[in-house]
Amino acid sequence: MRAGGVDGEVVRAAGGVVWRPVDHGVEVVVIRRDRHADWSLPKGRLDPGETWVEAAVREVGEETGLAVEVGEFLGQVEYATRGGDGHPPRRKRVRYWVMRARDGSTPHGALPPGGEVSEVRWLPVPEAVQILSYHRDRALVNAFYQRVTGTR
Repeated sequence: MRAGGVDGEVVRAAGGVVWRPVDHGVEVVVIRRDRHADWSLPKGRLDPGETWVEAAVREVGEETGLAVEVGEFLGQVEYATRGGDGHPPRRKRVRYWVMRARDGSTPHGALPPGGEVSEVRWLPVPEAVQILSYHRDRALVNAFYQRVTGTR
């Protein structure tokens, strides 16, 4: 594998559906990325020698400021990237885990300027599903919610 989570023409990345219990059920974290003009789930490329789970925990921490407990594997998505910044379009494979925010762990207040993430929000699942920009992210949040509530 080459550096930066690229294996052949497939970019390898990992992330999580991060949740916390609240009085009215559960909330999940969504992030705003101005560069992409989107709302998504926290995720990022694997570093050389890093496992999928290690990358997921690191990326969630970097993008949200949250310490998490890793739960079950939630799923994998694969899609074509747009390319840009001198990179050609490629396939991207992202694996996600259910991650519970540790008690007392709070997301970043002010995010550093120039970072990839411009905002972090806790939202009830229905609101998160509405705000997420990509069908694949909405499907992952719905799959998580079905597991937590036992609903179909």
